[in-house]
Amino acid sequence: MFNKKMLVLVGLLVLTAFAMTACAGPVGPAGPEGPQGPAGPQGEPGQMPAVTDLSCAECHNDTGTIAVKRAGWEISKHGSGIAMIEEYNRNSCTFCHSGNSFRAAVAAGQNFSQVENGATEPGRQDCYTCHQIHTTYTGEDWALRTTDAVTMVVNGATFDGGLGNLCVNCHQARRYMANFVDKTDPTKYAANVRFNTHLSPQADSLMGTVDVAAVLGIEGKPGAHYNMVENTCVGCHFGDGKNHSFKPQLSTCVACHADATNYDVNGFRTAFEEKFLKLEEALVAKGMLIHNEDGTFSSVPGTYDAQAAAALFAWGYIEEDASMGIHNPNYFNALIDAALAAIGE
Repeated sequence: MFNKKMLVLVGLLVLTAFAMTACAGPVGPAGPEGPQGPAGPQGEPGQMPAVTDLSCAECHNDTGTIAVKRAGWEISKHGSGIAMIEEYNRNSCTFCHSGNSFRAAVAAGQNFSQVENGATEPGRQDCYTCHQIHTTYTGEDWALRTTDAVTMVVNGATFDGGLGNLCVNCHQARRYMANFVDKTDPTKYAANVRFNTHLSPQADSLMGTVDVAAVLGIEGKPGAHYNMVENTCVGCHFGDGKNHSFKPQLSTCVACHADATNYDVNGFRTAFEEKFLKLEEALVAKGMLIHNEDGTFSSVPGTYDAQAAAALFAWGYIEEDASMGIHNPNYFNALIDAALAAIGE
């Protein structure tokens, strides 16, 4: 009897367990993660990378490349800080006078006339200004910040001179004679102490575009140094060795002027300087140009007729270009001859 009751009881328990299992609900959410276990044993040390495995070594190595380029750069106006300290905090100047402003403006697709604010913390025109330093941390970072053709601000012409395009973002005129037309008599020009193109018209010179030529009745057109020198500014001022002093490299000159031993090729520079001094002396004698105590010259403010004004502007333009005609010899020779004739010399 007892065994029979036990069998019935066990059967009921089995049926109950089966029924409860069959009616189970969905699995509940996982419980919280348990505490982290103890750290395992330290692994074997990895192999140290070789210098050749580091991309930094593509530039920072024992070739001395950076030191050499920096040494040349430091003696240039870009590196010495002379260009930086001049009016970097003015919005119309900071694009070229502050390296960090140049970088920001180029990245924004701006030219020098579009910058709204001057720099509060100026920077020299250093490696970062012209090169894409520490972008990829490889040798690719020597790439120039921009080499796009440049639409020049004053005359709207397009300068397309290869790597020299970078330079032309700054090295172009800020003003032409047309900016000085007298407000009461448009046949005359109102000169001030800065009656010139500004110290930057090298691109205009290479292309022969400054409007003073037309006033003097001569044709302005691109010269051989624009049409024939690969990479224009960079080709002449850096050479094959990429000399960062920015001084012209005679090694580039001899590619065309095989017998050149200096920059006075065929006596051109000597002859041009003589004409320039003659023009300078004539303008001083006429009271249109003054010799300052510090050795510099300034235009005498006044209203001048077109031919006299053009002679004065031509002097200022040639002075600011600073190549003594070499940037475009035929153009400059015709310009100074016409300027001398305009004032009866």
